Amino acid sequence: MPKFIPYNYDQTSMVVINFKDQLQSGTFEYAVHYLINEKLDLSIFYPNYNNSSSGRPAYDPAILLKIILFAYSKGITSSREIQWCCETNIIFKALSCDTVPHFTTIASFVSGHSSEIENLFEQILLICHEQGLLGNELFAIDGCKMSSNAAKEWSGTFKELEEKRAKIKRLIKHHITEHKKIDKNESLGEERAKCAQQAIKTLSDAYDKIDKFLKTSSPRMGQGKRKQEVKSNITDNQSGKMTTSKGTIQGYNGVATVDKKHQIIIDAQAFGEGQEHHTLRPIIEKVRERYKRIGISKDIYKKKTIVTADTGFANEANMKYLYESGINAYVPDNQFRSRDPKFARQKRKYGKRHQNEKKKSHVRNVIPPSEFHFDPVNLICVCPAGETLSYQNTRTSESGAPKAFFNGRIMQCRNCELKTKCMQNPASADHRKGSGRQVSFTLSHKRGPTYTDWMKHRVDSQEGKQIYSHRMSVVEPVFANIGTNKGLNRFSLRGKAKVESQWQLYCMVHNIEKLTNYGQLSH
Repeated sequence: MPKFIPYNYDQTSMVVINFKDQLQSGTFEYAVHYLINEKLDLSIFYPNYNNSSSGRPAYDPAILLKIILFAYSKGITSSREIQWCCETNIIFKALSCDTVPHFTTIASFVSGHSSEIENLFEQILLICHEQGLLGNELFAIDGCKMSSNAAKEWSGTFKELEEKRAKIKRLIKHHITEHKKIDKNESLGEERAKCAQQAIKTLSDAYDKIDKFLKTSSPRMGQGKRKQEVKSNITDNQSGKMTTSKGTIQGYNGVATVDKKHQIIIDAQAFGEGQEHHTLRPIIEKVRERYKRIGISKDIYKKKTIVTADTGFANEANMKYLYESGINAYVPDNQFRSRDPKFARQKRKYGKRHQNEKKKSHVRNVIPPSEFHFDPVNLICVCPAGETLSYQNTRTSESGAPKAFFNGRIMQCRNCELKTKCMQNPASADHRKGSGRQVSFTLSHKRGPTYTDWMKHRVDSQEGKQIYSHRMSVVEPVFANIGTNKGLNRFSLRGKAKVESQWQLYCMVHNIEKLTNYGQLSH
């Protein structure tokens, strides 16, 4: 039988460890340790401590910041897990000098220092600038929608929440009645009585939660021109319902502005609305103010720095702001690909995605509005069968262009030979009342050029296409790094200020990685 070196898992061993030796140059943990010890000014945290003359000593912000940033780089956001890592992981022990902050201390540090965390973000950005990692030639803006620490089931307009409260009240009455019946009939057993009692308690808690919210809060209004009411959320009313490729979520939109040269994040903000239109202006203004405050540039946009953003940020108001501010921006509308011949060839080659064959064939059978004879001067529309449609009205679309709307009379369409090719649902023409075929036409000649037209011309030019093609390669890898490599798939805090702090901490981790890979961090 072969001989092996003996080993015993029950033995106790004393190991001498030098914490500095664990922080090897070139690693992320070394970069965090070096930056916090040598480069960053942490005195901004000191006014929050009032224990100079009395009280127990507090954990140094340097220690807390080191373990939090390193934990986030490993995808760890739970303060309890960070505490456990400080007890068991050698790198965490090295960063914390073998101290173990309580998880409540870690949690309160992240959630209670929003202004200080933003200041640290700017300090790291300035170091990136000093080491030549910022090109300031092209900025790409985009958002990443993630779930928050709130359930979408607790969302609704005030009317919907009032209806939900009334429904819960009816259920409570029902369970109370059932509980009384059980009390009278002892043969039904104690188990059913306990279940009924627990149901009453759960429903009562839910009723009190909704009732308190309705009495202490006001309806939440949207950001559009009409200022319509949007759904509130009882748990976190600053978060919002958002539509994503994976369905509807209750969450925040983490928006990042990224410099092209080394993909350094120069601005990070969180918004609790799904629509991105209203976020473009505050983001651009925040970057200008930050660059001026930290001394990079008095007005970065006067140097003709290019700003790119995707179609979610495009509307007439934003285009007007960009034009009047003289910002060298490229923000396409959602139809810009349909105007590009390259995408037309791609569509013919690969087909249109996310559309079943039934819908495709149905769309092909409908006669398009281009086959109708339209007289824009006299506002007359004649269908392919020779019938004159009724003029309804002229309304302004989202792009600012007026549209003329026409309806065919149902009696005309019902007996028409072309109804199977013209109407969306020709079978319903035999029994329904109201209008027949409906068409609309843009009255482009009746308005002057809009700011959206100005942006279309910029984006559709050869130079604009070449510039805008860089947007995705600049900003999307940043979200891939934070979301996939760092494991951020949801925000664990509640409230816009706290979520924004968490988002900025993750963006700081990204920027520190860039300093590690491309900067010069040494004593």
